Amino acid sequence: MAGLRIVFTPLLIAVLGTGIVRSQSLIFDEEFQTLNLSRWQHEITLGGGGNWEFELYSNNRTNSYVRDGVLYIQPTFLADDIGDANVKSGYMMDLWGSVPGDYCTSNKFYGCTRTSGVGGNYLNPIKSAKLRTVQSFSFKYGRVEIRAKLPRGDWLWPAFWLLPRENQYGDWPASGEIDIMESRGNPPSYQPGGYDTFGSTLHWGPAWNEDMWSKTHAEKKGVDLTADFHTYGLVWNSTYIGTYLDSPDNKVLDFSIFESFWTLGSWPSPPWTNPWANGNNGAPFDRDHQSCRGWNERLFPRRVREALVGQRPARRQRVLGLGGSVELDVDSATRRRVCQSLE
Repeated sequence: MAGLRIVFTPLLIAVLGTGIVRSQSLIFDEEFQTLNLSRWQHEITLGGGGNWEFELYSNNRTNSYVRDGVLYIQPTFLADDIGDANVKSGYMMDLWGSVPGDYCTSNKFYGCTRTSGVGGNYLNPIKSAKLRTVQSFSFKYGRVEIRAKLPRGDWLWPAFWLLPRENQYGDWPASGEIDIMESRGNPPSYQPGGYDTFGSTLHWGPAWNEDMWSKTHAEKKGVDLTADFHTYGLVWNSTYIGTYLDSPDNKVLDFSIFESFWTLGSWPSPPWTNPWANGNNGAPFDRDHQSCRGWNERLFPRRVREALVGQRPARRQRVLGLGGSVELDVDSATRRRVCQSLE
């Protein structure tokens, strides 16, 4: 069974005028002895996450649960709950909820209420889970390490992101996004990349169609990420954002901030206006970010910057060649390693 382990340990850095790191401390650690819903909030929506994903996200213990110190994210078929005919036509799905833990989290793109058959569209055929810390934890600057064994299967899309706690500079991507790891479960022969490849990306720009991600993107190829557990790391401070695989010496994204992102983007003005005019050179990556909307399995194309790379996950043993669950766990050696000095 495909699996995933995680230790998430950003460090709080105290800088005293000179820019020298004086102290650091562990500010977030997850053992997954229980599924702490005060710490990890579920997204609940049919909206597709800005990527036209064809799953719906919900809060239930079929799609996300803890067992023996492991958090499982397990996709299932919606038809198993409501039947194939209802997925296709005449069924209204209402995710608004009646208690805080079940409130719909995004109504965009008919995310809270949708009726099958309208406009010829089916309901999202897959149920899954996406976890995040938007209401419980955010941080600015530090080191993050995730130890993971990625799932294998066509159209699987495991990812770990940092998103801004508040959209200080405007809607996506003006307020930034840090993608520590994105991969695919497809075989290495898949042209855009498979389970032997992962990418790290910064997203930034004055509008969604002016995302300059390609200037701050890097990939690591040639390692089967599903065969064993690997450490995916991030180092983030006011002048540098970088990622690595297994060791800080094995860099993936290696980006030093020498100039403002507005200058780097080279947008004409007009028509564009600098959304970071009141920030520093590090803007928009100079604000608190929250934990990546948790771990998730992506189900449809990435943003329009790429070709179709969605997934159709399957229940274990149900469809040949398609992965099932994702596991999250912790690794004590990883926790010790991230407590070393960042500078």
